[in-house]
Amino acid sequence: MITWTTYGTWLQGDERGYVKNGKIYPANKNLLQYNKKTQLQDAVKLSKVQQKIVQDSILKESALQGQRIYALSVMPTHVHLVAGYIPQPISKIVAYYKKSTRLALKAIGHNGRLWTKGYDKRFCFDEESLTRRIRYVDKQNPT
Repeated sequence: MITWTTYGTWLQGDERGYVKNGKIYPANKNLLQYNKKTQLQDAVKLSKVQQKIVQDSILKESALQGQRIYALSVMPTHVHLVAGYIPQPISKIVAYYKKSTRLALKAIGHNGRLWTKGYDKRFCFDEESLTRRIRYVDKQNPT
């Protein structure tokens, strides 16, 4: 399972906590204020139309990469993706998805940053953990 956020919407220090290098950290007001102050642009929140474009772009890219998508949720501020194994580094896979979605949104006029640097990854080593993550992502989708 891979998760990444839109630019400026979940900064280090956030009151919800934050993830860095796979470790979860608690809120830190000073760090949050510093990060807000040094942002290069406003936070990005995807519209419904943009969410659909991002979803379609990820599905198209997954087909090009030969990667099975088990679950996908594109929210206004983040993406959750549960995908099958392919013999590529995860960093490269995420880069493919971020680039394809950025280019798709650029084609309709989005300029500037779209995604935060980095991503969170959670491995599924058995059917139970895979099923649990698929359910979690499926619950994120608006009905």
